[in-house]
Amino acid sequence: MPAADLQTFLAELEERGWLKRIHTPVDPALEITEIADRVTKAGGPALLFERVKGSDVPLVINTFGTRERMCLALGCDDFDALAARVRNLLKPEIPTTLMQKLKKLPELAQLGSLPPRIVKRGVCQEVVHTSDADLFALPALKCWPQDGGRYITLGAVFTKDPETRDRNVGMYRVQLFEPKLAAMHWHMHHDGARHFRRYQQRGERMPLAIALGGPAILPYAATCPLPPGLDECLFAGFLQGQALELAPCVTQPEIEVPATAEIVIEGYIDPQEELIREGPFGDHTGFYSLPDDYPRFHVTAVTHRRQPIYPTTIVGQPPQEDYWFGKATERLFLPLLQMLVPDVIDYDLPLFGCFHNCVFVKIRKEYPLQARRVMYALWGAGQMSLAKIIVVVDAHVDVHNQEEVLFQLCSNVDPRRDLVLVDGPLDILDHAAPVCGAGGKLGIDATRKIAGEGQVRPWPDELRMTPEIVALVTRRWGEYGLG
Repeated sequence: MPAADLQTFLAELEERGWLKRIHTPVDPALEITEIADRVTKAGGPALLFERVKGSDVPLVINTFGTRERMCLALGCDDFDALAARVRNLLKPEIPTTLMQKLKKLPELAQLGSLPPRIVKRGVCQEVVHTSDADLFALPALKCWPQDGGRYITLGAVFTKDPETRDRNVGMYRVQLFEPKLAAMHWHMHHDGARHFRRYQQRGERMPLAIALGGPAILPYAATCPLPPGLDECLFAGFLQGQALELAPCVTQPEIEVPATAEIVIEGYIDPQEELIREGPFGDHTGFYSLPDDYPRFHVTAVTHRRQPIYPTTIVGQPPQEDYWFGKATERLFLPLLQMLVPDVIDYDLPLFGCFHNCVFVKIRKEYPLQARRVMYALWGAGQMSLAKIIVVVDAHVDVHNQEEVLFQLCSNVDPRRDLVLVDGPLDILDHAAPVCGAGGKLGIDATRKIAGEGQVRPWPDELRMTPEIVALVTRRWGEYGLG
């Protein structure tokens, strides 16, 4: 089962030799980024900095920076095992006999216990700062040289729809300006921004809170591309097999936060107030995202454990920690994607694509222009609608092997016949787009061509050795003296 709080999770990492304590004083402005960037790209351990200049709070980074640590946070041995649980949830077997129904009872009882449970108070409120609340007491990072300032980068932002009271948890960067003033950076398509627009229409202040730490599962759940209205805390409860405990905020009691969080920043946004210029910020694309105007977040309280640890992350040229969040999503959401587009056998979000820029998809081709149908379907499916380049290959191709996909692309594509250009929404961080959040998209049909797909010459077979000879050589390999 995933750890119920950050400090328990870090203890597990340390026990496995996956965490390194650093006692040397370090600067949160740029120095920690350079250290973490080198360690993350080398597949190194989580880093716990015990002496951060300007703060009494220790800082941990690269917590989720490998497949093994991401799996430990999710409480699974591998992503595909967890994806199988998601698949069973989406396509449950209907019990037909009395015995099958009885066997289903424990499973149904567990599902009923997964919604978050509200408690009066949590360890996240052992210490409460209101009038003396100070964002700069936290060891927030300045990540890259041209960043506009110091940022909170791994905070789970809790908001509620003012009409339905549906909860949303998102992970948005937060730039610090004053001890009690920050900028809330959410994109127009994020649920937090949707909640903000509804408060704006009502002319009401928007309460919110930022939780740092808490259940090990929470940072991942906050990044999931869930459908609007589906509570990330409920999804987190499903993933960890038990309900999350939430406690009402001290100064914003309509917002509940994880009772086991390390630090909670409470406050509000006034939708009638002038926006503040936020950025630039070194982003996951490997480039700086440009400055823009975002809502002002006013802090009303900072609460924390008696001896908190501040969790953070950096983004930049991949791989970084967020690469493993993306890989977990790629695997866990395959069953959901297959419900929307049944033709998809598997897909891959390659490292160089920075999540939205490129998708490799494989299908079992059965009729003409099927690859194009799949492209159009994916461009209409949730966050896959932001994909800039989609490459479709045949069922025998390993989409997780980039060389194999590129071989098919170079071998099977006629540029005039097999490329599809369309216009549509893009990630707003895509600086190549002609306008913010919209531009051209490219679909590449790298499948074997069949009749009905334009002018097609006789298609040759790929080179394949017979299974009998492969088995023979494998069996006799030791005899050849080739090692």
